[in-house]
Amino acid sequence: MPRVSVIIPTYNRAATLSHAIDSALEQTIEDLEVVVVDDGSTDDTASLLASYDDPRVRPVVHATNQGANVARNTGIDHARGEYVAFLDSDDYWHRKKLEKQLNALEGRSADWVGVYCDTAYELSGTTGHVRGLIADALSRTDEEPTMEGDEELIGEILTDAVQPGAGSTLLVRTDVAREIDGFDESLDRFQDPEFCVRVLYEGKLAYVDEPLVIREETGHPPANVVHRADRQYLEKHEDAVEYFETLGYDVYASHELVIAKRYLAEGRLLRGAWHLRRAAVSARHYPGLLWVAGTGVRRRPLPVVASVFLVLVAAVLGRQALVGATSTAE
Repeated sequence: MPRVSVIIPTYNRAATLSHAIDSALEQTIEDLEVVVVDDGSTDDTASLLASYDDPRVRPVVHATNQGANVARNTGIDHARGEYVAFLDSDDYWHRKKLEKQLNALEGRSADWVGVYCDTAYELSGTTGHVRGLIADALSRTDEEPTMEGDEELIGEILTDAVQPGAGSTLLVRTDVAREIDGFDESLDRFQDPEFCVRVLYEGKLAYVDEPLVIREETGHPPANVVHRADRQYLEKHEDAVEYFETLGYDVYASHELVIAKRYLAEGRLLRGAWHLRRAAVSARHYPGLLWVAGTGVRRRPLPVVASVFLVLVAAVLGRQALVGATSTAE
């Protein structure tokens, strides 16, 4: 039995798939298998997989496209390893990713059922570089969230303060992944944090504070899809959300920010401003918020932009003023 089963779901990504597979095969631990689930691809994926003369690569083929969550669950069903590690087919790993994660679990009790790590994005060009530097600098102005454990980590994930990125960063015991029935196939979004929340009901997650995963920036589904999936996610964990709200976690307000950003990016600025008015906004959110607002502005005629930006500024400043006044009163 291999120590780790690497699960790579893919659909029409022959151009990037080999990079993902190679990064798994080149890991410093050799006791692994790579289960590639071809989710009904119509490009050159089949011939690419056939070119691998390595017994560790195990292709599994769906006759039709069924979605990434179904493909991941197929991979879990076919996994033979003690652990499963997920890798999206447009991402790739640092060579010591699995070694460092297994080392992080070594010597811990059986309560620790998995481990995740940090990620880095490939932001090309000067604009991407500047954006990354600003985001990194401002992210340090907030209080550091809890990154390991169980119950408190659930609160951090529900508020989007911690993003485990299960699709490419998570290593978890195979029996636990099966016990919780894998990924929620009804969700079009938030499937990664939702999966991690259910893992945390079974045990604790450790954290490796290194960017061992390189991710590509990909497109987003329409804002309406994000909004609907967000409601499904929160409703599924309603009891936990209400519990952590009583402890002071701004779960609902944090998700209003997520939704606001998607509407802003689409140029639906008034709708975005309406959600932003109820959102939890701090310094570390400013780079992303300004970026998506700027993207949305470019989608709208100039006469509309001026008035909408006044609404946006008023929404943000109004909430910050209210928060400041409340803090002073307390």
